[in-house]
Amino acid sequence: MRPLGAHAERPCTLVVCRGCCCGDPRKNPGSDHAGQLARLREAAAASQGRLAVRTSDCLGPCAQANVIVVQPTSEARRRGARAVWFGWALDDTATDEIIAWAESGGPGATPLPATLDLHRIDPPAPKPPADSGRRARRRR
Repeated sequence: MRPLGAHAERPCTLVVCRGCCCGDPRKNPGSDHAGQLARLREAAAASQGRLAVRTSDCLGPCAQANVIVVQPTSEARRRGARAVWFGWALDDTATDEIIAWAESGGPGATPLPATLDLHRIDPPAPKPPADSGRRARRRR
């Protein structure tokens, strides 16, 4: 795996939530969380640089665990493509479909399969800046 520079062309990237709820066997005991992450990493390793996998702490929509965000390639992003968020990605079928879509190009390159659209979720609303509450209190 090579580091991605600020100006490097980025591949389609899977960001896998592994925070407080996603990947937690207590929340979803019937899912193979470690196996899912291993399969995603194996797909990235086999892709010859066309696919990358990152893990993240909590991405926000904990009620929809496991959450995976598919980010477009640099080229697709320049054409207007944006990240697609998936929730309830708990079984092999969801994992297979996410891998297949990302390998085929992902957002902006390949239409989203209807079966995968069932897992699509809205990203959480942006959090206000940390100092916005302090400013509001001073004005009162």
